[in-house]
Amino acid sequence: MSRPIFHLASSRDWQEAKHSGIYGFSTRGKTLEEVGFIHCSTLEQLPAVAAFVYKDFEDELTLLALSIESLEQAGLKVLFEDGGNGEQFPHIYGPLPIELVAKVYPVGHLDNFKVVVDAI
Repeated sequence: MSRPIFHLASSRDWQEAKHSGIYGFSTRGKTLEEVGFIHCSTLEQLPAVAAFVYKDFEDELTLLALSIESLEQAGLKVLFEDGGNGEQFPHIYGPLPIELVAKVYPVGHLDNFKVVVDAI
């Protein structure tokens, strides 16, 4: 897989997707339908995103690694767009079939996040 992009999900949302076959969450507490795309990050962006979005999150997290090429071959549009501060973040337009997730990293609680990311 060429340089992957990542989506940090609540483990509960990921489990729901495994049952339905489709991941349809945009970010913490927001669905794809509400936002219009699935928020993703590059590896370098992950620590700041995790700290900002999940700093007070007490449940478990799961990190999804995705191949832009595989997503686009499946007909999903991936665009790098301004996250509001001039930094470009990858956004997936459309529901994510779980078979397109290249790798799943169980994170557990946010305090384990750095260990998981450092191992990638």
